[in-house]
Parts: sequence; structure tokens; C-alpha cells
Amino acid sequence: MSRRSTADRPTFERPSMSTTTEIDLAGYCAETAQKAKAASYELANIDTELKNRWLFDSADRLVADLDTILQANAKDVAAAPDYNLSDAAVDRLRLDKNRVDGIAQALREIAALSDPIGEVIDGFTRPGGLRIVKRRVPLGVVFFIYESRPNVTADAAAICVKSGNAVILRGGKEAIHSSRAIVELLQQSAREIGLPGDAVQLVQTTDRQAVGQFLSMSDCIDVAIPRGGEGLIRRVTSEATMPVIKHFDGNCHVYVDRNADVPMAVNIIENAKCQRMGVCNACESLLIHADIATTVLPAIAERLSSYPIEMRCDDRAAKLVPGSLEAQESDWSAEYLGPIISVRVVDSLDEAVGLINRYGSHHTDAIVTDNVRAAEQFTSGVDSSAVMVNASTRFNDGGMFGLGAEIGISTDKFHARGPCGLRELTTYKYIVQGDGNIRT
Repeated sequence: MSRRSTADRPTFERPSMSTTTEIDLAGYCAETAQKAKAASYELANIDTELKNRWLFDSADRLVADLDTILQANAKDVAAAPDYNLSDAAVDRLRLDKNRVDGIAQALREIAALSDPIGEVIDGFTRPGGLRIVKRRVPLGVVFFIYESRPNVTADAAAICVKSGNAVILRGGKEAIHSSRAIVELLQQSAREIGLPGDAVQLVQTTDRQAVGQFLSMSDCIDVAIPRGGEGLIRRVTSEATMPVIKHFDGNCHVYVDRNADVPMAVNIIENAKCQRMGVCNACESLLIHADIATTVLPAIAERLSSYPIEMRCDDRAAKLVPGSLEAQESDWSAEYLGPIISVRVVDSLDEAVGLINRYGSHHTDAIVTDNVRAAEQFTSGVDSSAVMVNASTRFNDGGMFGLGAEIGISTDKFHARGPCGLRELTTYKYIVQGDGNIRT
């Protein structure tokens, strides 16, 4: 297919990271969105083989240009003290050969995934001979706002383009140099392979007002996906003029039923809480049936004490956990993202379900039980994107579900819920084939 040469494309001077005027910012954002929209129409007609060639070529370029990426990353790491980043945040920001190899491998794994575009979801023929097919198509343009992790830049670009979408990436200022280096390689590869170079664009200004500009452009941007703190997500949800795929927080529960296997319950809670604490699918709240509390709760407390985890308990749980703290009302809905867990003793499964639906975040909740009917009641009653039976909440993840890479986890009910991978970045259209049919 024919494509405009680089010389034919409109140009716009890259805005300064600190001196962009309001007029320049509006113009820059508008042109970026318009270029993404044009690229999305072209991407919709590009076959899987070409998209996969781009993914493999981009992976090779990332490995080959390691020095360029590490030099850019060194600038971000050097500037980290100016942003008061924690040691953990700096570690997530820092790249080395192994991490760049990991980013490249992630692109290759996305290439290996089945392409959802063109998939026939349904098809039927009407009595008059009209043939109707429901076919999967891209959403169009994704505006993705995310935290300062350079690997997310490559992952999000890869997921969007593989699913036929153009993407506008707005990463954190803390990783701007790393993200620029990665995106420039992806764009170079796209133009040489035959994809539209504007399929992947990085917002070049760190001005916070740029986010508001893009969120007003529903004529060009089809969906916004924020990934970060609750404040960012609520801002995006409030200002967006297009649909938003998001979750606000992750107050995930584990409920230990009266018929639970005690060693299993202890192992699951340890994993759900401690395997990685600062993530949205970690357990933050623990509910224990009163009939089993005296047996299981001391065992849980002993296991968690080695980390150590601060346990904030209601009156009944506190009697079984020496040294615990008194829980406040705010604890029942808290997302701690650290070594704290709230604990409550309940008298029934119904009470547990009610508390989860009241205080939970509709993200991930689990039951530990040997009773099939209790499990069925729990899974039908809990209103969350993923409900686990005898398994850790940490499994709510695109890779763990076998869906491949994900761009986030949604607690919405429209249009996507749970881990959002390739299929969640698509919609569908009806294609109707007739033989001169007219309606009477």
C-alpha cells in the first residue's frame, strides 16, 4: 500500500520539556492526536505478518542499541533524587543488559500471540439470504498514561500495535530519556518495516497540562488507559471525554471459610500478601469464619510475623493475635501496598460476601474452602473482576491467565474487565453481504 514520504508529513517542532507555551502545547497535542488517528486507519489494514516483523525487528534493535538505551537511562537515574524517588522506584527505573534483554523478549512473546484482528466472532444468514458476520477490529487510538517504568513503554506500544491500534504514550517525567530512546527505536523500525511511524508516539513534554489536552480530544482518541496512583486515575476519569479503561485501587480480600484446609489457607495468604506487596492484586484484607478462627488465625499470624506484617484486627481477631493493632473503619477499605493487613472475624459466608462488596475494590477476591457449594455461592456473590477459589489473588494477571502481555487490569464492566490484553483492545463491526437485497 502507498504511504506518504517523510517529507510529505507535516512537521512540528518538539516542545521544550519546561518552556512549552499554552498555545504551542495545544497545537502540539492536537497534531500528535491527528497523526495517531491517521496511523490507526492504516494499521487496521496491516496484516499480522508485518506487525510481527516489526516486533521481532524492534526487539533486535533494542538489544543491538543497548549502549544508547543505557546512556539515556543513566540520565534518568541521575535525575531521580530531584524527584524524591524511593529506592524501590529507582530500582524499577534502572535498566541494565538483563532488563533490556527482558524487554526485547517480551516483544518477541507478544509476536507469538494470536492476532485477534479479523477474527469472526459470529456469523449467520437471514431468511432473505442476507449474510451477516461479526468481526473483531481495533479500537483505534489509545492514550496511555503510566508510571516511570521504561519496560512499560515498550510493552504498551507492542500490545497496542499488535492489536491494530495506534498509541500515544505519556510516561512519567522520571523516565523521559529512557522512554524517548526506546520509542525512537520502535519508530525507526516501523518506518523501515512498513508500518506507519506515527503508530507509536511518545508525548515529548512533561507538562501536566498535556494530559488534559489529550483527554479533551475524543474526535481523535478512542480510549484512555491510566496506570498509576489513584489520584492520576481519578483525574483521568474526571476529565476524559472518551471511554476510560482503569481500576482505582486494589483492596483484595481472602476469605477463609469454615471448611477451609488450614495449611492451604496459610500458604495462600502468605503468597497473596507477601510474594509482592506493592501491587494491585496483593491481599490487603483477611476475613476468617468464626468457626475456624481459633485454629487458623494464630497459624496465619505466625507465618506473617517473619516478614513482618502488621495486623490490624477487629475485637475478635485481636484476641487471637497478640501484639496486633486495633483496626479503624478506614482499614477495611485501605490499599496498603506494604506490610500491613486488616483482619476481621465473620459469622457467615454471606457476611463475608457483603463486606467484600461493600469495602472491596472489585479487583480480585479469593475464598479458601473445601465446600463446593460455598465456593459457588462466593463466586456468584462477589462482584469483582476475578474471583479465586483456593488460589492466591496474585494470579489475576494477563500472563498468569495465559492471555499474554497486558496493558492493565480493569474493574469496569464496560467494555473490558480483568486483565486487558490484545482482545480487550478490540471491538467489533458487522459486515453484511447481500445479493441486491432491499428492505420492504
